[in-house]
Amino acid sequence: MLGECLVRVRQKAPLIHCINNYVTANDVANLLLACGARPAMADDPAETAEITAISAGFCLNLGTLDSRKVPGMLESGKTANRLGIPAVLDPVGAGSSRLRTQTAHSLLESVRFAAIRGNISEIRTIAFGNGHTQGVDAAAADVSDKLDAAILSAKEQAKKLGTILAITGTVDLVTDGQRCFVIRNGRPEMSRITGTGCQLSALTAAFLAANPESPLQAAAAAVCTMGLAGELAAKRMKPEDGNIACRGYLIDAVYNMTGEMLEKGANFEIR
Repeated sequence: MLGECLVRVRQKAPLIHCINNYVTANDVANLLLACGARPAMADDPAETAEITAISAGFCLNLGTLDSRKVPGMLESGKTANRLGIPAVLDPVGAGSSRLRTQTAHSLLESVRFAAIRGNISEIRTIAFGNGHTQGVDAAAADVSDKLDAAILSAKEQAKKLGTILAITGTVDLVTDGQRCFVIRNGRPEMSRITGTGCQLSALTAAFLAANPESPLQAAAAAVCTMGLAGELAAKRMKPEDGNIACRGYLIDAVYNMTGEMLEKGANFEIR
């Protein structure tokens, strides 16, 4: 099921327009290339909507938010909606500043997102206004082992926002409000690499673009792909390796992953 989603990305090679943050743009572009997609990284408001119009998917990342670029973000989102192009929002740091929070809410009022990918604090902030974000990381108070309650809350938030939610953390939850994939792929080393969340958001856009008939499965497949790649990267780590080596191993793992590998290695249940 999930392996086929990766196969379709490689077959279709969708062009994914990313308005990305400048810290992680290069890694996001390389991750998209590794999965078989093609990146476009335009962020000037004078051209963003035009680039979105020729793309198969759109990913909007608020990591290094610039208020001058917000009009272009809005126009790109509206263009994606008008043309039926799946749009993914990564509300990096929502709740940590007024600009980020207001921009996220403004985007949600004007743009219909096929999926939103973030940590639990960011998602709570945009859904209910009560997250506890510290910088771009989830606060310790948001880390919970109450899985049943977390699943119910994720479904409620997905219904409220009218989208697929991919809430990533120690355990990842991907839900459309009805069903929830509970995913246990991944490695702690991934949190030491800048941009794994950004990469996953763009990967989600690629999977949605290539699998329009099964968006929930596509989003879950993207999350499993990233987590499994982290596991494969960790296995390659030598004693002298650090986070930079792990970053390269992770992208290589996506590059070399097959549908069969994903099908075998995806660790999830549906609730």
